[in-house]
Amino acid sequence: MLRGLATINFYADDVEAAKDWYAELLGVEPYFEGPGEGGTTAYYEFRIGDHQTELGLIDRRYAPPGLPAAPGGAIGHWHVDDVRGTLDRLLAMGAAPYTPLTEYGSGFVTASVTDPFGNVLGIMYNEHYLEMLGLR
Repeated sequence: MLRGLATINFYADDVEAAKDWYAELLGVEPYFEGPGEGGTTAYYEFRIGDHQTELGLIDRRYAPPGLPAAPGGAIGHWHVDDVRGTLDRLLAMGAAPYTPLTEYGSGFVTASVTDPFGNVLGIMYNEHYLEMLGLR
């Protein structure tokens, strides 16, 4: 059965710009590059967070047929220690609001943005996540 996220893929028309944007946001360079047509790079992959989850950036030319152009669908939420601060930073970097900062009680706070490349990026403070890491 499902055991945890292995890779989250985001698509971008300009995968080089997406790589630069995410490298600035994450404070690390991608550890892997995949070749595309004509000597270009079609894929960049970062390993980030407590579990080194993979975030893949893929040239939109390689997107599955029928992938909607507009943001939508499931929202994957990355745990952050400060939702407000992270949200403010994302917005300052050119992301657009998608869902507002919402406090659910019991230690859960969420928000999401659309990155400059049309992908939905969710952020969340999650007490359960910290309990599982033994950091609470």
